[in-house]
Amino acid sequence: MREADFEAFAATRWRRLVRTAYLLTGDHHEAEDVVQATFAKVFRNWSRISRLDEPDAYVHRALVNNNLSRHRRRRVRQLLVPVLPDRAHGADGGQREVEERSALLQALAELPQRQRAVVVLRYWEDMSERQVADVLGCSPGNVKSQASRGLAKLRGHPALALYGTDGGSTIDGTDGGNG
Repeated sequence: MREADFEAFAATRWRRLVRTAYLLTGDHHEAEDVVQATFAKVFRNWSRISRLDEPDAYVHRALVNNNLSRHRRRRVRQLLVPVLPDRAHGADGGQREVEERSALLQALAELPQRQRAVVVLRYWEDMSERQVADVLGCSPGNVKSQASRGLAKLRGHPALALYGTDGGSTIDGTDGGNG
């Protein structure tokens, strides 16, 4: 019963956690490795974790901690490729979307690990400040300051400068609520 319960939990959350880990690591294969390592650790204590009010928050925290540990252990930093090997779609062959995503990933990769975790969880995973604080084990005020610093660094990053000058649109192509 314990294994079936965990398998169902892991299967429903795999894609979302890999996506989050990808934003934290910048590499799809490392993201999968971090999620697998997280699930391995979670499984060992699943009987206790499954009874928590929010097991997802626990798993997100474990994912971020595993990524931070992986980053500390890694001595040689891998360079991210400037363009993602995605298949191109659209009138321009999808080149603009690939370039935008690549620029964002490059800028994210240069943030300190804690700021990157806050930005990814807060704005990509759409968690509240309180949820991010719970996941990272810090105060909501710390989340606010890390998010503010991280966003300021992203806004000032040379790879993203091109995308902030096109009439107020955001990197995702929306007008950012400006009309």
